This record gives sequence, structure tokens and C-alpha cells, in this order.
Amino acid sequence: MKKYLITPSPSYMQLRKYMPDFALFRNKEDANYALHAEEFVEMCKPFKNLNSFVHQDYKLAAKLGAKGVHLTSQQFDDIPQAKELGLEVIISTHTHDEVHIAEAMGADYVTYSPIFETPNKGEPKGVDDLREIIGMTDIDVFALGGIITDEQLNALQESGAYGFASIRYFM
Repeated sequence: MKKYLITPSPSYMQLRKYMPDFALFRNKEDANYALHAEEFVEMCKPFKNLNSFVHQDYKLAAKLGAKGVHLTSQQFDDIPQAKELGLEVIISTHTHDEVHIAEAMGADYVTYSPIFETPNKGEPKGVDDLREIIGMTDIDVFALGGIITDEQLNALQESGAYGFASIRYFM
């Protein structure tokens, strides 16, 4: 199962400790986001199998040489433009319909959330719902939301998820 680290404050040691397959720099409060995103993409380069992603801004992701962009659930219309720039696209989804739309529009991956209880993110979907959507689509699905224990990871592994994405698991 692939590991997708989402971080507002990346560090080389964090990448080295967890050795994720994917890493996203996401900091909605950062006034110097472009500069810090550039530093993040450079920090990821020595890790041979690490795919670096930039949040929301596909033009910045392409300019910096990131592997891809992680779009919000409000950015479905940006999928074709990001793909035209040669980027891999992950998009946030919260419903079965959104997963199907992402697949139809050419996204490479989706995050589907929240799977487990997460502060301020609404009712958790649960592993059974995750398993159901995985069985209905060919797009790679990252489980997201409230993933903090190895027991949860075991349940996700059994669900058939492509991977899991988390902030708190990697802290």
C-alpha cells in the first residue's frame, strides 16, 4: 500500500523517517507558498522513488518540476490543463459521484475522505464505503482522514485501497 505524506511544514528528516511514495506540500496559510513549494520539490529530489506534489496550483507545480498537483474538490475543471502540462493529478473527493467524475476527466488518483473520524470533517465514511467505491472504479484511490494507527492501516490494506494519505500519521 502506497504512503502519501501531506505536510504543511516538510522536513528532510520527516521524508527520510517515513519514506513515503508521494509527498504533498500543503500550507494554506503560507504567504510565501511558491518559495517554500520550490524548496519542498528540491528537498524531494534526492529520494529516488518519491513523487512530489504541489497543492492546488498546477502552473506552479509544472514550473517547479514537481511530479504532480493535488487539486481540491472544487477544481475538477483544472484536470485537463494540469494533464496537458504533463503533471500527474490527484484530486480530493468526498462522494462516489466525485470519484467517477475524476476518473472520467482523466485524473490519475483520488483521495477519498474522511474514512475515519477527523476533526471538523463531517461524518466518517468508514472502510465498507471505501471498499465499495474501490470496487466501482478503476482509478487509484488513496484513503484519507483520521488515519493514525496501525490497526486502521491494516483495515485499509484489506479494503484494496491503492494507498493512504495522512498528515497526523506522519507526525
